[in-house]
This record gives sequence, C-alpha cells and structure tokens, in this order.
Amino acid sequence: TRSNHPENSGGKKDPGDIWFARMEGSQWSAPLHAGAQLNDRAYNAVAGFSSDGQQLFLQSHYGSSGNLAKTQGISVSKISGSEWSRPENIIIPYFLNKSGMSCGAVSSDNSVFIFSAESYGTFGVDDIYVSVREGGTWSEPKNLGSSINTQFQELSPSLSADKKTLYFSSNGRKGQGSFDIYAATRLDESWTNWSPPVNLGPSINSEGRELYFRADEARGFSIYTTTKSSDGYGDIKVFTSDDPVIPIKDTVVYASLDRETRLGEATVPLVVPDEETVKKKESVIPGAVKVFGKILNAKTGESIPARISFESPGMATQSFTAGENGYTMTVPGSQYVIRIQAGGYISNMEKLDIDAADMRELEMNFRLQPVEIGATVNLKNVLFVQTKTDILPESFGELDLVVSFLKENAKVKIELMGHTDGRGIHSDNVKLSRERVNRVKQYLVSKGIDPTRISGKGFGGSKPIASNDTEESRKMNRRVEFVIKKF
Repeated sequence: TRSNHPENSGGKKDPGDIWFARMEGSQWSAPLHAGAQLNDRAYNAVAGFSSDGQQLFLQSHYGSSGNLAKTQGISVSKISGSEWSRPENIIIPYFLNKSGMSCGAVSSDNSVFIFSAESYGTFGVDDIYVSVREGGTWSEPKNLGSSINTQFQELSPSLSADKKTLYFSSNGRKGQGSFDIYAATRLDESWTNWSPPVNLGPSINSEGRELYFRADEARGFSIYTTTKSSDGYGDIKVFTSDDPVIPIKDTVVYASLDRETRLGEATVPLVVPDEETVKKKESVIPGAVKVFGKILNAKTGESIPARISFESPGMATQSFTAGENGYTMTVPGSQYVIRIQAGGYISNMEKLDIDAADMRELEMNFRLQPVEIGATVNLKNVLFVQTKTDILPESFGELDLVVSFLKENAKVKIELMGHTDGRGIHSDNVKLSRERVNRVKQYLVSKGIDPTRISGKGFGGSKPIASNDTEESRKMNRRVEFVIKKF
C-alpha cells in the first residue's frame, strides 16, 4: 500500500492504494498500480490471500458506484483470468476500528482473521483482535487479552501456518527502539491464553520502527519493514534463517544475517547505518525519551497543524506547534497530561506514563474530530466515585478542555450522554447516569457556559461499547460523552 502517491485513485490526498511488483527473472519490476477494481479514494490494503491464490482479502469495505463505504471490515475479491473482481464486503458483527492504522492477515485456510484496531475493550489504543469463521459466518471480534496487548500500540499481526504462533509489533514493551517485532505461542483454543511475548532480537529489530512481519516457513524466509536507515517511511527487508523464527520455551531461534540476504535469485543488500545515524543514536539524552508522531484529522486521516503541550507536576509545561510533518520532542521519564488543540477541531487530552528505563522512542499519533454536527467525543478522563455522582478531581482537566471548546465555538450546542456498565438494576443505572450528566453540566455552567447550550440524557447500561464480562471492559462502558447537536 502506498499513501499520497499522485497515481493513487484520489491523487496525492489518497490515504492508500494497493500496488504490486512482479518477479521478472532475478529482479523485481517497477511497482504497478493495482487498478480501479481494488482501489478507491479510501484506504486500501491487502489482508491476505487464500491458500489456492484465487481469493484476495482486503482490509476495507467498498461502496457502490464509486461511493465510499459507510461500514468497516474486510472484503474479498476473486481472480478471473488475470483480473480481480470487484470486492464483496464480508460482514463481521460489531467490527469497529477507530484507529488511523489498518493492519491484519487472514490465515492460510481462510478460517481466522487477525487484526489490530482501536475498538471495543481496548487496553489503550490499538489492540490485536481475532475473528474466526464458523459455518460460513465470521464471529464477533475477540480481544487477545493482556498477555499480548498493552496500554500502547500493538500493530500488524500475522500467524504462522499452523495458527499457533502470533507475530506482531508493539511500542509498549522494552525493546530495541520504537516498534519492535515480537512472537508468542497460543496455548489453547480460547485465543486469550498466550506464552509471554518474545522480542525477535537485534537481527531484526533496531532503534528504528519494525512492522508487518510475515514468515514464509515453506520457503525459509520472512519479510518485514523497518525505518532504520530507510529511504522514507520504511523499507522492506528480507530475513533468512536455517531455523524458523518462533518462540521455543523462553528463547527465540534466529540466525545472524550475512552482508546480504537472498530471496530466490534476487539480492537484497543490507544497509549499514551512516555516520549521521550513529551520531544521532549516540547523542540521545540519558534518562530521556524521544516522543514523535502526527496530529491527524480523524475523518480523513490527513495530517493537520495543531498546538500540543506536555504537562507534568513540578516541571515546566512544554508547548509547541506540530506542523503537517508532525512533531518530535525529547522528554524525561515522568507522568504527563498531553493536550492537543487545533482551530476547527475538538480538543483532545491524553494521559501518559513514560518509563525512560523501558523505552528510548515512543510514537504517539493523535486524531482530532472536526467540529461538525454529529461528532461524538468520549470524555474518557472524566471519572466518578463508584456508584456516586461525585466527580473525581483528576477529571477537571478534561472538563476544562470542554469549557474552552465551547467558549471558542460560541454557537455550538451539545448533548451530554451518560452511560454505566451492564450490572445492577436498569432503572437505577439510568437514574445514576442521568444524575452524573447533570453534575457534569453543573460544572460546565459554573465555568461560564450558557445552560441552554447543554442538554443531557442518561442511558444506563443500554449502549455498551464493550462487553461486561471483565472489569477492564466494564470500565469502557462507564463513560460520559458529548455530541454536537447544533451550530
């Protein structure tokens, strides 16, 4: 997938089209655009092929007659001669991905779809989920659990041929750099019981960002992407080994790379870091972490300029403007409140706990919603005393952002929506959620907001965004949101 290429369906603003290259003798052909059948103006990417090569699974739904799809999920295209058919959408119940990233793979027998998403019951941002095909239909996605997922990002999962080994990238564990590739073994059929993830080591992982690991066990090589000494956002590398790259007890078997690796007759030279790269690595401030990323339009995925600030108790606030190329800053290990604000967008606040001993780089991308009717914002940092309407003090920072937003957009009217988890008596839950909404409204009014601009409803546990089976997922359901109703 190539983003922002002038030959994409949507031109330079297109978030991603599918391209391909052919092996011609011992060389790869120049990349070729996959055509209008597989590409539209939305993000298009390959999830995987069927084992017979006759079906192509794609990481998006497609609209009709050139329109963009209104639903999310995967779709399938079938080969006819040398042409791929128009993709048909596959329905996965409760499929949702609020992330700007779209990563996944289909097992070789077409029975398992493993993917990363910011969805129901996430532990932080992007988590890894699985959907299993049973009797011709796909199951509701299941979070792989805390053994795999962290409060940070887990991306680009894939499975070994026997579906027992999971490969994925994470920036939530102590590793070589930003995103490292890990492997874990599935211990039973629940898809939530895994061996501890193992870092694939310095032969693959670096101080850069490694993603999209795929092991071709039959042909004895693996491919992945890395930003280390890359020409741009990341280069494709080939890894060859006499042993499979899978966890064996508490270790990983991997061979050291020669100066070059070979895929068939094609030679792929390994890049040795230049002097500038080495100097940058050596100049890292001890006890500090480089934080970088982009501010994105949540609706289009485009990069936008925004004001971002890092606040920590006892430290001076670091504020600056992130441009279209994103931001980069170095901060010491500490607990931070991060505020992101941009004109025409709904402000955002995140909390971050950086352990400088466990990481050297951290990529954080933030998505801001445009100010428009129907935009819904989850005030995830607004918390209450259990079973009561008392607002906890740590909630006031995010509520003050709402106050600032309403003052900057004086004609906006919002509706507050209160939710509980599914436990208890429904009528009591509705009453509690309504009273909490009223308490939030009282706070906003006390800060100078006209009460006629704020309406509110309590829904109790009738609109969950996650299951009520675990405490982690119940926390997701206990929330206050607001939606823009009028200008």
